[in-house]
Order: sequence, then C-alpha cells, then structure tokens
Amino acid sequence: MNLLHAAVLGTLQGFTEVLPISSSAHLILLPWLLQWPESGLTFDVALHLGTFLALSLYFWRDIIEIVLSFFDAVTSRRLNTPARRLPFLIIAATVPAAVAGKLLEGPVEAMFRSSPLLIAAFLIVFGFILGLADYLGRKRLALDEIKPLSAMAIGIMQCLALIPGVSRSGITITAALMLGFTRESAARFSFLMSLPIVAGAALLKSIQLFEHGIPAGEGLPMLVGIAFSAVTGYISVAFLLRFVQKRSLAPFVWYRVVVGCGLIVAILAGCLG
Repeated sequence: MNLLHAAVLGTLQGFTEVLPISSSAHLILLPWLLQWPESGLTFDVALHLGTFLALSLYFWRDIIEIVLSFFDAVTSRRLNTPARRLPFLIIAATVPAAVAGKLLEGPVEAMFRSSPLLIAAFLIVFGFILGLADYLGRKRLALDEIKPLSAMAIGIMQCLALIPGVSRSGITITAALMLGFTRESAARFSFLMSLPIVAGAALLKSIQLFEHGIPAGEGLPMLVGIAFSAVTGYISVAFLLRFVQKRSLAPFVWYRVVVGCGLIVAILAGCLG
C-alpha cells in the first residue's frame, strides 16, 4: 500500500467509524470504486489502533472514572450509584457484540464484501431506521438513567454492526434513541461501549499480525494509517457530541440515503461493477 492510499483510508476510517454512516461500507466501497488493491491485515490493524487512540484520548477522563468506579464497586460490593453501575453496564453491552464478532465476523465479511449493491441497500435501510428513531424517540433519559436491560438491548443491536452498511455508532445510537435517551447520551454511551470492542479487535488483529510479521514496506503506511485515523477520529467524536446537543441526525440520514441510492442507480445502470 502506498502512502496516499494509507492517508485516504485512515482519514475515511476516522470519520466514518465515529459518525453514524458505516466505516466498513466506506472502506469496502471506496477501494472498489477506485480499483485499489485490498489493504490487508497490516492496515486493518492500523485502522483499529487509530480509532482506539482517538476514543481513548477523547474519553481519557471517562476511562479513568470508569476504572476507578469499577474497583470501587467491587471492593464495596455495592452498585448503588450510577457511577458504580456504569462499568458493568458497558460490560453487559459489550459481551453480545464480542461473542458475535468472534463467531461471525469472518463469514459475514465474506458474504457481504463482494456485494456493493447489498451494502448500498443497508446504508439506505438503516439510515431510515436511524431517522425514525431520532424523530420518534422521546429523548428524555440521561446516561446515568440507563438500566441493565437497556444496556443489554443496545449491546445486542450492536451485533448488527458486523454487516457492512449498518454502522456500529449508527445502530447503537438508534437503539438508545428508541429506548428514550437523548441524542448526546445515546452518542456518548455508544462511544464508551465501543472502546472495549475496538480495543479487543485491535489486540486480536495485532497478535495475528505479529505471528506473521509486518510485510516489507508496510511499516510506514501502517503508521500513516494510524496517525490519520486517530486525528480524524478525535475530530469526529468532538464534532458529533457537540452536533447532537442542538441538532437532529437528519444530515447523516440523508447522506446515507443519497450515497446508497446513487450507488444502486449507478450499478444497475452498468456504470459500476
């Protein structure tokens, strides 16, 4: 992979992993459109590491508080405050996606990676679902009001993010909005619960990479991918959390619909594929 491809894909990962528009769809569709070669395991590790760095840097205070609250809850054996409950709610929301990812990531990726038409359809369908949740959701509950069943429901919905075109942040924000949470609370919980998933994915893929070794010439593109993914990811988190405080998610819904419809029309017309 050359440095330009690494920078473009790293930037794309940083923006699309955080915004509810599906990073997997963009990272499959853009190289397909431009006829770029497959990025491979090395760059996959870079993208996950970059995303993890972005989330960790932005939420470092939250991470420290969550870790301290976890040990406080364990030592006191009490879950009588929202702070003490939050670490366990994040764990409850993470487990379904972690299990599904371990068992199904390979088969799902193999099934959908070669089907741009289907990916475009999922962009549209889950875009409309996000829009409906944003429009119909009560948007009254704060993050400290989340209950175990709500956390598990959001976690189960996160399993759908394995399908390119769904979006991890998109589907978890959708689920939280359906349950009555405010946009900001939905987005914040989405990001916090994604931290263990992204960290786990980065760790597992890093282990696979070190078992095989970094291919010659891939070291620098990997670092470029990490850097661009981390910087743009940090910017995207800050932007989205501010954006949802005052505005609806309609721009992201329309983006998904326009891109998805444009791809479908172009493919069916024989312009692509």
